[in-house]
Amino acid sequence: MTVNSRWLTVFTAAVYAFLHMPLLILCGFSFNSSRFTVWEGFSLEWYRQMFTDAQLGEATWNSLLIAISSTILATGIGTLCSYGLWKRQSKWLSGSLYLSLVTPEIVSGIALLAFFQWVFRHAHFQLGMHTVILAHVAFCISYVVLVVSARLRTAEPALEEAALDLGATEWEAFRLVTLPMLKPGILAAALLAFTVSFDDYVITSLVAGVDSETLPMVLYAMARRGANPVVSAISAVVFVGFGALILLSERLQKNA
Repeated sequence: MTVNSRWLTVFTAAVYAFLHMPLLILCGFSFNSSRFTVWEGFSLEWYRQMFTDAQLGEATWNSLLIAISSTILATGIGTLCSYGLWKRQSKWLSGSLYLSLVTPEIVSGIALLAFFQWVFRHAHFQLGMHTVILAHVAFCISYVVLVVSARLRTAEPALEEAALDLGATEWEAFRLVTLPMLKPGILAAALLAFTVSFDDYVITSLVAGVDSETLPMVLYAMARRGANPVVSAISAVVFVGFGALILLSERLQKNA
């Protein structure tokens, strides 16, 4: 190993330590028997309280329901969008779909809130779970299009053409030939969309109603009231769980 390679390894390790050390410390103190950042002994008390807290349970259920619903809708719509862009290339449409990836969340949230208020003024609806799901679908579609399009760039259009020449309809060619090829990319996109939806706070807090409080919103409110080891416990669970989902998503993209 050369000197430059050693320094590159050290630099990479330092960057990863800077990124992940706070999270590892958080996970460690979630097992602390003290309510403060002074280690007094190992304890699972905060995890017990986490599973018996009614507010956290309701917020977690809301987050799961929103994430699952928005993932199903965004994955279906995003996959069809990717397929349409693959069949008929359009740089303008591709650029506009990716716009939400670079737009600040606070801007997207305010825009969606203004849109919902304008629509509901005439439809006489209120903010609630439905508005959160629609907002999450809006920003998750771009992630799905990005991942599925990457898989489609390696697909061979001649396979679909051969199926059409052999008598298959366009729908049969898509369902029996193209869709199986896209399956790893679709699964990876769905996992990514689920993670992004479950973790979102800024947009959700702007478009949520009184009955649609999610887990990130509850955690933020608990953290602002002061040190609470239960926040550390549930944050550790979310970190480990969704870290595993992201790694699985990356593996599926690599195998796509």
